[in-house]
Amino acid sequence: MRITVVRPRELGDAELAAWRAMQAATPRLANPFMSAGYARAVDQVRKGARVAVLEEGADLVGFFPFELTGRGSGAAIGGWLSLCQGLVHAPGLDRLDARELLRGCGLAVWEYGTLVAGQPWFEPYTRRTLGSVIMDLSDGFAGYAKGLQARGSKVVKQTRYKERKLARQVGEVTFDFDVRDAASLALVRRWKSEQYRAMGRTDRFSRRWVVDLVELLHGTREPGFAGCLSMLYAGGAPVAGHFGLRSDHTLITWFPVYDPDYSRYSPGMALHLRMAEAAAERGIREMDLGPGVGWRYKEELRSHETPVGEGVVRRRSPGAAVHWVRHAPVARARRTILESERLYGVADRALRRYGAFRTRGR
Repeated sequence: MRITVVRPRELGDAELAAWRAMQAATPRLANPFMSAGYARAVDQVRKGARVAVLEEGADLVGFFPFELTGRGSGAAIGGWLSLCQGLVHAPGLDRLDARELLRGCGLAVWEYGTLVAGQPWFEPYTRRTLGSVIMDLSDGFAGYAKGLQARGSKVVKQTRYKERKLARQVGEVTFDFDVRDAASLALVRRWKSEQYRAMGRTDRFSRRWVVDLVELLHGTREPGFAGCLSMLYAGGAPVAGHFGLRSDHTLITWFPVYDPDYSRYSPGMALHLRMAEAAAERGIREMDLGPGVGWRYKEELRSHETPVGEGVVRRRSPGAAVHWVRHAPVARARRTILESERLYGVADRALRRYGAFRTRGR
């Protein structure tokens, strides 16, 4: 097998067409985060963006997007922003060794946090499996709602009730699935930054490259890939918004947020249900909410989960050994906290108290 590493921007029309064909042939690979469009967008804001092109004879058999994070070390392209990672490949590809792939990429280490299912070459290195929450729209929104009702959930009924109350007390509730207005995107970013700080989390939008990437993706429209900004309004004023990515069949929820002044009306839940209705009407078969650890609303909206893996591939090399010494103890401690409901609760409450203190200080 021949492996050639290039910048995503250097891919030609034939390679882009092959990439899209591989995604179309294997539905689990048709995630927006695994698209060439996403890789090329990251390439415009991150100098370390790369893609390995895999060939057998005259045939293109795979594309492995990654990002250089240090000398000989790499991560998923877009790093911790990406909610689906791995190798895009032709059907039937099985003759592949993960360490040899890394050798061909010039890497000693590759870290991943949300590895897509069905990647046997990486599975031996997976140390933790998470459940990415799916809203199943394959039978339309009515079928999705019926599935929730069958398991005893009243979330649709309760959310609709609160939405009607919002309309009575504030004004008519309206929704737009695909907003192109830059000011609306800026508002969603501001709300999200405030939410991160209130929760004691790192504000992702404090990084300029994240802002640039989101703005770039907001204007991206390619075959099978696009950015999507949705907004919920009451009395003409925005009360909730979301920016994510979509393919022909999957909508990824990425940055959902709402105005906390309207929290008693559950505008975030109303936004998700409105998005699901609009997505189903457009032929989208699922909304992927990402890993559900610590998020109650995801459990309430869940149809089912799909597994995603977290782990590290290391070749036998000095660079990999240094990486292990620096990162393994921290990763082990993080896994211990996330896998313990009690420890996670303690950590979450501590972060929220810190966030409240920091907000008051501001």
